Amino acid sequence: MIGPLDEFPIHQTPQPMARVASSDKNFYDRSYFNAIDTGGDLMLITGFGAYPNLGVTDAFATVRRGDIQHAVHFSDALEQRGLDMAVGGYRIEVIEPLRKLRVICEHEDLSFDMTWEGSFPVVQEEAHTIITGMNKAMIEAQRFAQVGSWSGTLHVDGTDFNVDPSSWMGTRDRSWGIRPVGESDPPGRVASEPSEGFWWLYVPLRFDDFSIIVIVQEEPNGFRTLNDATRIWHDGRIEQLGWPRVHLTYKSGTRIPTALRLELTTPDGKPLEVEVEAGTFIALHVGAGYGGDPDWQHGQWKGRNWSESKTYDLTDPANAGRIPFGVIDHVGKARCGDAEGWGLFEHGSLGRHDPTGFADWGSVAP
Repeated sequence: MIGPLDEFPIHQTPQPMARVASSDKNFYDRSYFNAIDTGGDLMLITGFGAYPNLGVTDAFATVRRGDIQHAVHFSDALEQRGLDMAVGGYRIEVIEPLRKLRVICEHEDLSFDMTWEGSFPVVQEEAHTIITGMNKAMIEAQRFAQVGSWSGTLHVDGTDFNVDPSSWMGTRDRSWGIRPVGESDPPGRVASEPSEGFWWLYVPLRFDDFSIIVIVQEEPNGFRTLNDATRIWHDGRIEQLGWPRVHLTYKSGTRIPTALRLELTTPDGKPLEVEVEAGTFIALHVGAGYGGDPDWQHGQWKGRNWSESKTYDLTDPANAGRIPFGVIDHVGKARCGDAEGWGLFEHGSLGRHDPTGFADWGSVAP
């Protein structure tokens, strides 16, 4: 199983690069991007993944315009792993590692040719681990993140858009390790002893002089299992911003957030407050393949050279009813002191979460 990557001095185990260190079927290696039109109502989310132990590679792109969301999916057999990130009509070209990339999607229903440029250096996030009650790693992953801007062209719904970096910004991450992918595992004990809940907040923001990335994950009782808050400057300096105090406002009768206030602390002990207003959104489990998406999920075997296109009318009760039951990516308009910025406001609140008063899976905000 010797392949092209074995020519390079990058091995981490005494195995060919085609093999990964874990035999867990859920090993994955993925890129995620979002693109936000700060001057309009467009939002794009796209990504590419490789699943070595499933022998699958795939990609997706989904664009929301008003209440209509368009999605395309590509999938194929993963053969030799190399430096090319491509499947079907989709590819990612690394122009300058950790700084500049080109992302291309070619499909008659949704296409784009867009170049990403990082506004600040990438930041390595804390390792992400979730261990189930069966003492099995459900998630054991590493990730780096970056904020930046986009340039290029986008064609969707019969309309061409000029992607101008003065108004198009976004965030991206690269992650790899173990997380649920492909076909579901047999339910076994989980069916009779399910999780009581999941609570997640991810907020990467870009301001003119700095970027801020906050990640918080809590158990149903509020115990924090992931706490990462950093500020990144143009020269690469990274400041840790302490233990974020999170204040969320939800739309009445839902768990869909409308606003967020973060109380942070600078290294010299001074308070730093960030306010984020939620704009348009894409639910990651509606067309993007995350978290139990019933239409398509990352890593599923669909056969060779497979692709599909889907359109979602978000006013349709069948689609609208799915939105609350997963992680939602909102456009975030932010303020930090006198600085104004934009970024991603990603949140998921499922099941019990004592700090916000949600007692069970059916609880909603008053």
